[in-house]
Amino acid sequence: MHVLNRVGADGAVRDACRSRVLESALALALLDRCGSGHHDARSRIVSYLERHQKSEDLIDRTVAAAALGRVTTQPARRQALQAVVSRVPDFTGSRKRALAQAIFSMLGVATDPADIALHAVDVRALHPWAAVQTAAVNAILGRVAGRSRVGGEDVTRLASTQRPGRVWEGNLFIHLSVLHALVDVPGMDSVVDAGLSTALRHQREDGGLPFVTDTDTWSTVVVGLALSGAGAPREVTHRIAQHLVHVQHANGGWSYTDHAELSDTDCTTVAVEFLHQLDPVAYRDPIDRALDALVAVRGADGGFPTYGAGTPSEACMTAAAINAISTRVRHRHLIQPALRFLADRQMPDGSFPPGWSGSRLHTLFRAYLATHHSQTSPAVHEMSGRIADLVLSTQNADGGFGQRDGTSSDAISTAYALIILAGQRDPAPAAHAIGYLLTQQRPDGSIISIPDMLGPRPFPYHVPVLTDAFTLLALDHLTPHIRPSRVAVPGRRHGNAQLSQRTAP
Repeated sequence: MHVLNRVGADGAVRDACRSRVLESALALALLDRCGSGHHDARSRIVSYLERHQKSEDLIDRTVAAAALGRVTTQPARRQALQAVVSRVPDFTGSRKRALAQAIFSMLGVATDPADIALHAVDVRALHPWAAVQTAAVNAILGRVAGRSRVGGEDVTRLASTQRPGRVWEGNLFIHLSVLHALVDVPGMDSVVDAGLSTALRHQREDGGLPFVTDTDTWSTVVVGLALSGAGAPREVTHRIAQHLVHVQHANGGWSYTDHAELSDTDCTTVAVEFLHQLDPVAYRDPIDRALDALVAVRGADGGFPTYGAGTPSEACMTAAAINAISTRVRHRHLIQPALRFLADRQMPDGSFPPGWSGSRLHTLFRAYLATHHSQTSPAVHEMSGRIADLVLSTQNADGGFGQRDGTSSDAISTAYALIILAGQRDPAPAAHAIGYLLTQQRPDGSIISIPDMLGPRPFPYHVPVLTDAFTLLALDHLTPHIRPSRVAVPGRRHGNAQLSQRTAP
């Protein structure tokens, strides 16, 4: 009922993205640099960062200290820098190193120009978000390296994202980075002041600022899929579907929010799965348009990227695409090449390269489901088995799972794992995982969990309804494997339910 009640009258699922140290720190640095008003907003940001300067997360701790003017040693910054680079896919490593260097520069940390590695990146080869972010980073690091002016083309690109009252693509991190890049550019004072006022409109009650304005479309597609699988009233699920059709992009895809123009594989694939599960005939046209959008970005390697044709294919997005394109016969010839790409990216321990979740189990459950669309290849069968073996071998003593091997259990990682455990012969691990999830449920039905989604990688952000939705989705996968039990329970005339010992279809 808790998830069901999150669906609005218009079919959208809305839950605010929570505050984050990174954007809060960048906003504070900009306030101090511009010397403008907003004294109350500044005081609230300082209080927020003060509360987070002893965070268990190394990056948050270091960023908060830098923003508050605390001493941050060079070894601490280098350790944080390495933490950033180690948690991202290889193809984006150099850009993320530059991004981390730019963050410390924006926070006013003195950096030796010799430590700055300026890379020649052709922004025309990047998707729009990465192009703007890279232009901002290059401008910021260029100042540190002694280049006093931002190029005219970059100024035009950066300034084009600024509209009073509007956060470009709903992304506050990029918005604030752009303002930092423009702060010393002649003639940009009014643009920066207006942009800062726009950012502060999104200050949360706790004083901090979030990564993005919202993730309403992403939340809606995940909740829609979970509710459809749970047998929710069709009036509600069709209301969700009609909202999604309304916000579908002209190219057939969806973005994480209806405030963004750049569609992504993540939202588009889950929307397809939901609409197909709900009514493949009634929603044939939006499904076909969405699948055409997915096929249009498919890589020559058989894999699928997150954003746009020509950008690197990724394991998690490829698995998601397989689950979506399997809904139409005309696209099933694309499944085998995609599975080969996926098998080639699997690491010796059974996991995959980092994706858009802090939990490796996110890619694992999607890849596991993808393998069930074709078991004809020994490599695919082996990939599925290695995923299951990894999950079964890393369950914590409390029944839950952590984001990585050896980390404490959290609810959303456990929900991801439960989707895989639901298909195993031995029901005990799934039952144990459910036991852990029950300890994380509040009286109102919501689930307590740590932040999981990443953006930009590897910085986590938190939208609580996503934990609720993925937990319900995991239970959807488990339900077909539950059958009535004849085990006698004192005081009851009827038996309980228990997990059946059968494999996934």
